[in-house]
Amino acid sequence: MNKMVSMKLLMIVLVSQLSLAQADEKQVVMDYLDQHSAGFSELAMSIWDYAELGYLETRSSALLQKTLQQAGFEVESNIAGIPTAFIASYGQGEPVVGILAEFDALPGISQAASPTRSIVEGKHAGHACGHHLFGVGSMAAAMAVSRWMKQNGTPGTLKLYGTPAEEGGSGKVYMVRDGAFKDVDAVLHWHPSDRNVANPGTSLANKSARVGFHGQSSHAAAAPERGRSALDGVEAMNFMVNMLREHVPSSTRIHYVITSGGAAPNVVPDFAEVYYYVRHPDAEKLLGIWDRVMQAAKAAALGTGTEVSIETMHGNHSLLPNEALAKVMHANLSRVGGYTMDESEIHFAKQIETSFTAGKSLLGLEQRVLPMRLEHGKGSTDVGDVSWIVPTTGMSAATWVPGTSAHSWQAIAAGGTSIGAKGMLVAAKALALTAMDVMTDAQLRSAALAEFDDRRGIDFHYQALLGNRAPPLGYRLTSKP
Repeated sequence: MNKMVSMKLLMIVLVSQLSLAQADEKQVVMDYLDQHSAGFSELAMSIWDYAELGYLETRSSALLQKTLQQAGFEVESNIAGIPTAFIASYGQGEPVVGILAEFDALPGISQAASPTRSIVEGKHAGHACGHHLFGVGSMAAAMAVSRWMKQNGTPGTLKLYGTPAEEGGSGKVYMVRDGAFKDVDAVLHWHPSDRNVANPGTSLANKSARVGFHGQSSHAAAAPERGRSALDGVEAMNFMVNMLREHVPSSTRIHYVITSGGAAPNVVPDFAEVYYYVRHPDAEKLLGIWDRVMQAAKAAALGTGTEVSIETMHGNHSLLPNEALAKVMHANLSRVGGYTMDESEIHFAKQIETSFTAGKSLLGLEQRVLPMRLEHGKGSTDVGDVSWIVPTTGMSAATWVPGTSAHSWQAIAAGGTSIGAKGMLVAAKALALTAMDVMTDAQLRSAALAEFDDRRGIDFHYQALLGNRAPPLGYRLTSKP
């Protein structure tokens, strides 16, 4: 009996020593990120200044690739026929852990790192979703983990995925379709936000297309009967789709912009174009709604005597949550905690929050990690397709003033300051610690895979919602007939 007690005590001591050693290793990783935070911040602000649009992120991608190569990663570029997509690998063998990195900006929004609205002259894009922080924060995590792997002789392969054109370009979908995530055990990601959370989340599946109408130009007053207005086609389609809203599930989202409507009122336009997004939580139901929207386009062409062309631009599956991985991510984020603003940052934050709220201040969220819960997001992301191929989880870090909305000038402003850099460091630490856990815990990987298989179902077969089209490398360029 005494021998059994002694053995149990010995096991407790060994487990305690192992846990302490792992905790010490995690602290070393976090210390490394703290020590190099200034350098990572400088890299992020360079990409913030580049503000390159989807598939055009030449300098941003090159900067990330060069930094990773210098850190000992092997870099493969031009993934899936996308010049700015890359995979940076470190180590060899199993397990294989992936970390996602985005770096594209948004068009039509410009802002200085100022707490008041301040458009930068000559600059027509901005990081209103914080992907400059996303890319560098993920890279920082990967560099910290690779250093830990080298120092400890940790087996396995770490992959940093440089994924372009998340904003409407579905860059990851083409990489998934090309097999870039084959044989990966788990994928981790994060996103800039106004708070620190690590929720197992879902999102809306999404599909988009540019719908072009082609008519016959004519003098609008002297010979209107000879004209066939392409703009009439656009307007007829929009009218029918707006009536359709009453007859689709309430969780559906449909939105559009007219990208081309003609040049002069006295010329019947021979080309007009409308750009549509359709979203729904379920991909199969989304495709049914999408077909009805496209039928409206064809009917509009028939009724206006025009011809219609439809170019599918992107399509994303919804996020598939993985609670096994999310719990570990949440535990690591909780260990890291939030951050504290200094006096100048608080002054900046108080100024900027007056531009979007007259209610209660949310300042202080940056210092906290919110409790974990299942989150049903209303946005869409191409991370969704990754999550249906490999167990995936993510988190958000407070890189913006609490209360800030994504895709806003306020997000660009804070993301270009030390507030954004501090939030990015929180994310880099949480990602790194979670990658370490996934690499060293076979039971965690097994649990994540079992949940993944259960959520997908035995009959699931992945099919890209955007079909077989090639990556639309020029989708951010001006549309022409």
